[in-house]
Amino acid sequence: MGERDSCGACRNGEGFAGAITMAFQPIVDAVERKVFAHEALVRGADGASAADVLSSVDANNQYAFDQKCRVRALECAVEAQLPAMVSINFLPNAVYNPEHCLRTTLAAAQRLNWPLSRIIFEVTEHEAVIDHRHLLSILMTYRAHGFLTAIDDFGAGYAGLNLLADFQPDLLKLDIGLIRSIDTDKVRQRIVRHVSQLCDDLGVRVIGEGVETAEESSALLDIGIVLQQGFLFARPVIGKATVPGFPAR
Repeated sequence: MGERDSCGACRNGEGFAGAITMAFQPIVDAVERKVFAHEALVRGADGASAADVLSSVDANNQYAFDQKCRVRALECAVEAQLPAMVSINFLPNAVYNPEHCLRTTLAAAQRLNWPLSRIIFEVTEHEAVIDHRHLLSILMTYRAHGFLTAIDDFGAGYAGLNLLADFQPDLLKLDIGLIRSIDTDKVRQRIVRHVSQLCDDLGVRVIGEGVETAEESSALLDIGIVLQQGFLFARPVIGKATVPGFPAR
């Protein structure tokens, strides 16, 4: 598909037929006990799960789907009156030209009066990135426009340290596999501690993702990871900003 066809397919998300909305899950500062951001997670307008929605995404409509998610995330963030930043997942392989594919996002942010500095773009390691240099171009373009950037699911996918060596995002989200039972797993503690120290040296903030127990949260705090996300604090809720709960100190 050429750039002209891709642009026509993704303009305003019209090439993706499914109706979607967003559920929001908070990313919290576990020391200050406040919300840092809310991640926007796609859902069907009828409440269908992310897996159900994604099952209808293919090579022909991924451009439109990616654009539709960005716009709906911002629209839902405004409707929910999110108190902090909104974090939006994007599909690197659905971005054929970083500048062109930002036009709809920039227009939506302007229309909705949502500051670009309150948008985080997350790239997940689970998607097989076809062109590493193209991904770097996307991330650098987003940073130049004032967006924050994040690598999601770090430690579980395709990019890993190679991506971190070439581009230092604002945020790095540790995969749930590294967080699970970290309070009792000495190996995971050592790995996460060293990754956290590396990121600190590079000026990258770390988020512990998938935190489910107070013990896991405490173990992360002992390592120095204060930004956390998971069911311990709140589950994703469609269309509203959830007030997180915090374990007793």
